[in-house]
Amino acid sequence: MKPVEVYTQPLCGFCTAALRLLASKGAQITEIDTARQPGKRAEMIQRANGKRTTPQIFIGDTHVGGCDDLYALQDAGKLDALLRA
Repeated sequence: MKPVEVYTQPLCGFCTAALRLLASKGAQITEIDTARQPGKRAEMIQRANGKRTTPQIFIGDTHVGGCDDLYALQDAGKLDALLRA
């Protein structure tokens, strides 16, 4: 299974929902808290092509986007394949 990186911030319901879905898939998640590691916020914005909202989700080298994008992949039946590919 591909490694998953999720940039988050405290009290973010979308972050919690994304982490919950990924955990239910058995994904190996690295959570990067942008509030506790302020330098990581700039890294997130650069990696996410300017997107500033959390969560920002990366599966392997693929930038998935945010929580809505993750759930759209799930609804389309494409999330499992992306995690395994």
